[in-house]
Amino acid sequence: MAERLSIHLLSDSIGEMAEQVARAAISQFEPGLFRIERLPRVRSVEQLRDLVSRHCGSSCIFFYTFADEILRDEMVRISEAVAANSVDILGPSMALLGRVASSEPSGEAGAYRRIDAEYYARFAALDFAMKHDDGQLPETLTEADIVLLGVSRTGKTPLSMYLAFKGYKTANVPLVVDVEPPNELYLVDRHRIFGLTTDPLVLLQVREKRMREMGTHVSKYADIVEIERELQEATALMRRLRCMMVRTDSRAIEESASEILRHLEPLVEEGMVEGRE
Repeated sequence: MAERLSIHLLSDSIGEMAEQVARAAISQFEPGLFRIERLPRVRSVEQLRDLVSRHCGSSCIFFYTFADEILRDEMVRISEAVAANSVDILGPSMALLGRVASSEPSGEAGAYRRIDAEYYARFAALDFAMKHDDGQLPETLTEADIVLLGVSRTGKTPLSMYLAFKGYKTANVPLVVDVEPPNELYLVDRHRIFGLTTDPLVLLQVREKRMREMGTHVSKYADIVEIERELQEATALMRRLRCMMVRTDSRAIEESASEILRHLEPLVEEGMVEGRE
């Protein structure tokens, strides 16, 4: 078998983007034809020249992602001087965006990693919301950025998932007549707790529709007297907790979420909750 060709990845960050592109490219060829070597954290023109000199053999292949314009320009000069086969992965894209937006790129190495970290933080928030849906894992309720309270069908779960997608660890706790909420709820900062309320008649319609969809009938679940009692008890608890109450009837999820996030801003400013979008 012929000796494998080396693709050298040069970057002023860790070279992850260059590796993804390189792997996508070599997947189109027979297995074993290429090998990949990362040469990350290039910080100076001198270091770049040294790396190219030491790794440029009979077939020089370089994929590079330099946010720094000086390094990109130097790589073009070096490639021409040593007849290297090089591909600028990041530069043309930044140039195009800058031209269209009439703006200059920051040239900050590792900025992609910062954005990537925010992306994964959203997944962590979604994972938290799913694990803390409908009162699950009350023992870690105090770890939530936001805790939603409400009786059945007030929109706790969809609102939780929406807020989680925004990057906020959200838990929701169902309120049931004659059932005490978890003790951990009283340990949560009241500014993080939001009680969801709705009109009794609207809730009646929602529950009736839900039972029709499920093909079941639950006694008192869609009884207006019981619904009013549930809402009264829920409101009394919310007042004891001194938490903010949010109406969810006749409102889009985005509207309720915006109201919650506006009231959460003081905690974000104080650093008690990490700011997201």
